[in-house]
Amino acid sequence: MIFLFPFFGLSFASSNLNLFLFMTLLQKRRLALGSIFFIAGLCFASWASRIPDIQMKFNLSEAQLGTLLLGLPIGSLVALPLAGWAVYKFGSKKVILASGLGYLVFLPLIGFSPSIFLLVPIVVVFGMIGNMMNISLNTQALALEDSYGRSILASFHGLWSLAGFTGAGIGAAMIYFDVVPKFHYLFISTIVCLTLLLARTYLISEQRAGGGGGLVLRKPDPLLLRIGVIAFLGMLSEGCMFDWSGVYFKKVVEIEPGLVALGYVSFMGAMAGGRFVTDRIINKIGRLNLLRISGILIFFGLLLAVLIPVPLTATLGFLLVGFGVAAIIPIAYSTAGRSKLYSPGVALAMVSTISFFGFLLGPPLIGYIAEIFNLKVSFTLIALAGLGIAILSSVRLEVFESVKSLKNHEGIEQ
Repeated sequence: MIFLFPFFGLSFASSNLNLFLFMTLLQKRRLALGSIFFIAGLCFASWASRIPDIQMKFNLSEAQLGTLLLGLPIGSLVALPLAGWAVYKFGSKKVILASGLGYLVFLPLIGFSPSIFLLVPIVVVFGMIGNMMNISLNTQALALEDSYGRSILASFHGLWSLAGFTGAGIGAAMIYFDVVPKFHYLFISTIVCLTLLLARTYLISEQRAGGGGGLVLRKPDPLLLRIGVIAFLGMLSEGCMFDWSGVYFKKVVEIEPGLVALGYVSFMGAMAGGRFVTDRIINKIGRLNLLRISGILIFFGLLLAVLIPVPLTATLGFLLVGFGVAAIIPIAYSTAGRSKLYSPGVALAMVSTISFFGFLLGPPLIGYIAEIFNLKVSFTLIALAGLGIAILSSVRLEVFESVKSLKNHEGIEQ
């Protein structure tokens, strides 16, 4: 019977080819862009999955590893003003392809690096590539969203999150079979190369906007400032959950060692799953209404985990936080990209710059507060970030009037 496997494989490939041929151009564009969102998440997750091996290879202490890892946010920060300018100057398609080629080269270089002195600048450049890809991908997604006339951005972010799980799984398999990082990264780079070759034809070559370009070294207008602060609070919550979920379940919930990761998995699963339904909810109730609900979910989810720190309620609380966080960045990016004053790439870079500090400052803030008080107090203060999101989405709504509407919808409430 084994001779039938190639036949079934060919039949499956043939059916998928037929399905692709009958897709509309918009559907092909969405599939192509979604695949690049996926490989971007896959590259990041693949790098992260082998950090312990890299630490062992260079015999790094925790402090030295921390210094190395700092290269990634430094690179991201350096790229933030450049990313908006590059997208404005060259278009998101060219920046996506250039960033993809960067991943293709620099991910394997991390594995092949012979010394820590060479590895540090490589990691910095890797962080720069990540942010260039982030801004250009979201700009491209906004152009496609306009063509659809309805919200679709969150589904792309869902694919990025799904790639995180996939990358972690591939990394675990590579570790199990004793594949060293450089060959693991070469395998991922092969996937990146094939995806770029297949998807590049269907990316949109958008027209450059008339104004609002240039380097992002300026004060944001009231709309971008409001959206930026909302995104900051969302990323503050997200960053804390990424880094402190396991610690909270170990030290506060006091769960058995084999289930320490339950909080992190429940949060990540809810966030990834939530992003695949966010667009549908936005199209029904509007962006501001969903932002309010998201903030309330973060607030009550963290309060539940703090007030009743037992495995069942803490897991439920972290699930609520995951669902709450899911929509915030997609909505923030979608709103910022429709600024009437700035081009999409520049507006996205502005909001991304503000929100980035939330992701960067949140985890150490949790640690400092926990050192003075305890983790319960830290998580209670992060719950207030959720409340802040709900409030900022409910007051002085005239700020949101300077948002371009989608083709088939009116304003941010649609």
